[in-house]
Amino acid sequence: MQVRHEAPSKPAPLRGYAAAPAIAAVMLVATLIAGEHYGIGLRDPDGVIGARLVFVFALVGIFWALDVFPRGIRRAVTNSAPVLRSILGVARERWSWRRAGTVVGLIIAFYITYLCYRNVKSYVPLARPELMDYDLLEFERSLFGENPATLLHQLLGTGITAHVLSTTYLLFLTFVPLSVAVALVWSTNMSAGLWWIAVLSLNWVLGAASYFVLPSLGPAFASPELFADLPRTGTVALQDVLLEDRAAFLGSPIGSGALQSIAAFASLHVSIVLSGVIVAHLLRAPRAFRIALWVYFVLTAIATIYFGWHYLVDDLGGVVIALVAVYGGARMTGWRFEPIRSRTGILASRA
Repeated sequence: MQVRHEAPSKPAPLRGYAAAPAIAAVMLVATLIAGEHYGIGLRDPDGVIGARLVFVFALVGIFWALDVFPRGIRRAVTNSAPVLRSILGVARERWSWRRAGTVVGLIIAFYITYLCYRNVKSYVPLARPELMDYDLLEFERSLFGENPATLLHQLLGTGITAHVLSTTYLLFLTFVPLSVAVALVWSTNMSAGLWWIAVLSLNWVLGAASYFVLPSLGPAFASPELFADLPRTGTVALQDVLLEDRAAFLGSPIGSGALQSIAAFASLHVSIVLSGVIVAHLLRAPRAFRIALWVYFVLTAIATIYFGWHYLVDDLGGVVIALVAVYGGARMTGWRFEPIRSRTGILASRA
């Protein structure tokens, strides 16, 4: 089956613009209610609505300049016109106040959802203090005769591979804000950007809900001796920091002012990167870009097991979340997938 995207000729429906803000509003209300119940309130110790938000806006500014300046300079050269006037003309044509306001509003809505996700994740050990790690470890050993991470260590080694996979895993911290900036600035049709922001927002919501279904920490935290031979990498250092934050939070949920970020099921690294792969295919992104995303996805999935962040069932849960988020985001923003017949007579799909 071929998958082809034909950009809609009409502007995005109003519900497309309302999707991400609606998700943020519902998530904020739910988080405030839960936070009040536990006496914690809404916390932002990591500067989500601060440094991270500023970083994304800086990315948007850079991409805006890359979008406008080359076009303006090219127009000036072609028409023998003043460069500044040409750049300003391109900026007015491509970036109306409405579009600029929409981009700002969507970014704020997305990061409100993410901030709520971080808070809800902290409520998991309070609502579901029992952990399923022992059962999950034994289940995987019964299937493979050994822990999957140990098998990967034996197969791939614990030298340069660990550093490569660590870099891949940590790239996720850049992948999300970068994808937000790219989708909102370089989309020729705003509908694509609206869809992607809704997909990402749904990933956070579904991921937060999944943590309550199967409460667990992950092999690296439940059975750290399995990972003792790994070299010191950025990923290992991050695990140490998260473990310290969790201890501080559990020691004094109200007084510490901290949030805890350890939860295994389901893997949002897998769900979000796979969501990006699926959306890229449906939008018919350049082939090289799609291949690069597949490689990134495979390496990310391997890294989640290799470093003990997740069990195999967590990654499978991430796959399910990706599928639901992509479809749900399409429905919320007005994208429809209809069977059409390609020139070759093979059924394809269209948004």
